[in-house]
Amino acid sequence: MLKDLKKTLRSKYPNTLTSVNNLALVLKKQSKYKEAEEINRRALEGREKVLGSEHPNTLTSVNNLASVLQEQAKYEEAEEMNRRALEGREKILGSEHPDTLNNIYGLAYLLHIQRQYDGASVLYQRAITGYRQTLGSDHPTTLACFKHYLSMHDERKGRSN
Repeated sequence: MLKDLKKTLRSKYPNTLTSVNNLALVLKKQSKYKEAEEINRRALEGREKVLGSEHPNTLTSVNNLASVLQEQAKYEEAEEMNRRALEGREKILGSEHPDTLNNIYGLAYLLHIQRQYDGASVLYQRAITGYRQTLGSDHPTTLACFKHYLSMHDERKGRSN
């Protein structure tokens, strides 16, 4: 089984790379972060080789790696990956695309949990504005982003009192 998985991970077929990416997502959901990170890195490497560094699927792999790194408190590398995905998505998909907005929101949350409130605030506001325009004010993602933004301000006030 492991031998077959290693062979699959070396595949150059986009659909196989999607399966590898999905395996990493399953491992993350199971809180198997170390394994998820390894598989995410392999999926990213394969997608970069086959699809190029700016392909939307490659950027999804970059974003997924950022997420699993964040779960492991590897914040510096998670931020680097998140910013890379955001830059690519803005360039390829535009600033109002839902995937781009999700990256903005994800980066805002990453900065928030590190108590980098100024940077997080700017990004939350940007994400909320974009979500309101593209998804509407009552969409669950818009509301969740706004809730995180408010909770950050509550935390910030608590620290200054």
